Amino acid sequence: MTTLKSGDNAPKFSATDQHGKQISLESLKGKKVVLYFYPKDDTPGCTVEACNLRDNHNHLINNGYVVLGVSPDPIKAHLKFTEKYELPFSLFPDVEKKIIQDYGVWGTKKFMGKNYDGVFRTTFVIDENGVIDKVFTKVDTKNHTNQILEP
Repeated sequence: MTTLKSGDNAPKFSATDQHGKQISLESLKGKKVVLYFYPKDDTPGCTVEACNLRDNHNHLINNGYVVLGVSPDPIKAHLKFTEKYELPFSLFPDVEKKIIQDYGVWGTKKFMGKNYDGVFRTTFVIDENGVIDKVFTKVDTKNHTNQILEP
């Protein structure tokens, strides 16, 4: 589970999204960033979360946010997920888990009595100066946009 909190400088990153576009935190200076980490493309909870962000994408943009998703899935899975659900935002394939580990969202999880390593569903809202404004470790996948926009 992440140790990052509101007021911390967000770890810098630079990555290539599912469409081959290079994006860095530095290049987004002056914009608010919703950086959401999720376990796996095209699974029930991850799909609900992505579709909530998709359905409210214009509302988020109108409030000054850029939405970026990160999972350890490969680029091919991100492309398929993006096309299937018409996702309008960038997804980073973090197969080597560099960004995931920098943000502290990788660790041992438990499901149905089994332990395994995976991504803790977590969202970071980063302000225009690269400082973490909010951290959501209990993501409401159906209402995530409302969580993000709450004062």
